[in-house]
Amino acid sequence: MNQQFFLLDEEWSVVHLPERPNGFAIFIIGDRHHFVDSNSSFWIQNAGRYTFIEQFVRSGYTVFYSNLYGRHWGSPKATNLAKRLYHVVMKREILNEHVHLLLEGMGALSGLELMDQMGENIRSVAMLNPCLSLKEQLKHEQENKLFYKRMIKEVVEAYQWEEHIIEDGLAQLPDLKSHQSTIPVKIWISTDEQTYQSKKIARMFEESRKEYSPIQLTLHLNEKRFGIGSSILQFFSKNEKTL
Repeated sequence: MNQQFFLLDEEWSVVHLPERPNGFAIFIIGDRHHFVDSNSSFWIQNAGRYTFIEQFVRSGYTVFYSNLYGRHWGSPKATNLAKRLYHVVMKREILNEHVHLLLEGMGALSGLELMDQMGENIRSVAMLNPCLSLKEQLKHEQENKLFYKRMIKEVVEAYQWEEHIIEDGLAQLPDLKSHQSTIPVKIWISTDEQTYQSKKIARMFEESRKEYSPIQLTLHLNEKRFGIGSSILQFFSKNEKTL
């Protein structure tokens, strides 16, 4: 597989290039374990994720993503770098300017912001076990003091907040209802997913959009997760009729 690694704002990014490009691109924003370094990434090293990459590239898609400062929790800094990466890839490659987003876990937080800020450049959005609300996630983590303290530290660092004013910062974050994008969205959630309360929050997201742009929500058994790649490709393909 032809892949190119490069630095952008001192963060490693990678582009996976197909032998026979179809002209469309998939921008991946990964979960908390996601990383990219000078010659590898989580999506390369993890067998399940690499299966997705292989499927996408074999189908002609250009796939790209960035380290995005690690555990960024949807911070403005990470979202701004994501926008810069999009423009860099558009200049480097011959691609349709309307890209697909694939968001996993924590990556959904930045994805929601991208949908609001650059929706004219996003064709469709696929989500895997998404974290859709930082506020709700912090409430959930309070049940486990160890995880809660670690997450508070990560959020403070990502958002560059002082820990004693974190409540003020959280109060200013948008809620799900404020995201008014009409971009097609499909969400895949494992039936045993517990990290992000994905089923509960996704139902809230589904309810908030049902009047103006309904989303598709699919539950699947964990052992069926390796078959999701084909379903994602079908969803993306349905949203390529208008160039």
